[in-house]
Amino acid sequence: MIKKQFAVIGMAAVLSQPVIAQEETQQRTPPEAKSGTGDEMRRPWQTQRPIVTSNAFNPAVSLLLYGTYSRFTKSYQEDIHGFVPAGDAHGATREGLSLQGSELVLSSNVDDKFYGSLILKLEDGKAQVEEAFFQTLGLPQGLTVKGGRFLSGIGYLNEQHPHFWDFVDIALPYRAMLGGNYGDDGVQLRWVAPAPLFVEFGAEALRGENFPAAGAAKRGIGARSAFVNLGDDVGLSHSWRAGVARLEADAQGRTFEDHAHNEYSFTGKAPLNVANFVWKWAPLRNPAVTNFKFQAEYLQRDESGAYTFGSPAQDVRYGAKQSGWYAQAVYQFMPRWRVGARYDELKGGMPPVELAGTLLDPEGHKPQRASVMLDFSNSAFSRLRVQFSHNQTAPKDANEIYLQYIMSLGAHGAHKF
Repeated sequence: MIKKQFAVIGMAAVLSQPVIAQEETQQRTPPEAKSGTGDEMRRPWQTQRPIVTSNAFNPAVSLLLYGTYSRFTKSYQEDIHGFVPAGDAHGATREGLSLQGSELVLSSNVDDKFYGSLILKLEDGKAQVEEAFFQTLGLPQGLTVKGGRFLSGIGYLNEQHPHFWDFVDIALPYRAMLGGNYGDDGVQLRWVAPAPLFVEFGAEALRGENFPAAGAAKRGIGARSAFVNLGDDVGLSHSWRAGVARLEADAQGRTFEDHAHNEYSFTGKAPLNVANFVWKWAPLRNPAVTNFKFQAEYLQRDESGAYTFGSPAQDVRYGAKQSGWYAQAVYQFMPRWRVGARYDELKGGMPPVELAGTLLDPEGHKPQRASVMLDFSNSAFSRLRVQFSHNQTAPKDANEIYLQYIMSLGAHGAHKF
């Protein structure tokens, strides 16, 4: 059974048949609509070729709307103790009513050899390009090339946009060590090996402009990554995926401000290792009534370099190992209804004496958080969610309550496994 499925996927990867307009029209209905819950039935090897939902003269257009109402206890602090503010943490939460941002997605086959996609984040009257890339459709031997601006293939959660998250906010290790999702300008090469199970290798060369990199070092190739993913079925109801990845990021003049508006600048290296595991269950591959998903990831960063701060400016050598992990489980106990639980934990590194008492100093505190959520999907295009989190990212505990809506308008392609 597995070999037969792999043969089909392998043929799709090796052969480069153009997709005719009639087929595209038939695929316009997002696959989520068939299950009502997302992509639980998608297999690990269904990650290479974009799902075609349009044609060259009629690109797929979709608009994702999401917003929240949040209420925090007074002890809530946005900072994560022992970690510097990290980039533009996509999905970072604000108290009260807020528009988390909307996403406008346009995608289409360019021709029989290329696919293109543009994702704009719309927030506070501004439009920001989150992804704008082309991807090959017809390279032989299971090869795929992507170029432009895209979310890196490291980890499992990194390539997921907020509307596909199972919780209101992103897991703490991603927020602390990647500033949310890590994306940049660059080029990516993937190869699916001809094996009886899903085996994928990938490598990326990136500009190195975004956290944890900065300054586009090394003449504009300031970050590199490599990753390996494995996956397979277990019987007719289970499937899994596991992977490891490494990101080499050079930071050149990466800055942050503390609460007193003192500026700190870091120049050095920020390599990051990621390991992930995902297990999905759907009775006889039918997730419409019930299904279950477990996922966990471990991130470890080993920064070394120098911080410059103060007036007159002084340089301090810095080296610290930081790590974090999360585990979560989501169970659809009846059609349209899901319940989930998540636990996150971080471990900060010890800074040198000169940086004691700054945001880099965990002061013996280990940030952690526990969350539970309940959501209802009226259809594949609308979801309402309530979430409670007990937050210990700062020395004083805090509680958080969220109400969230996610609405999808227009054709939207399927997500990965």
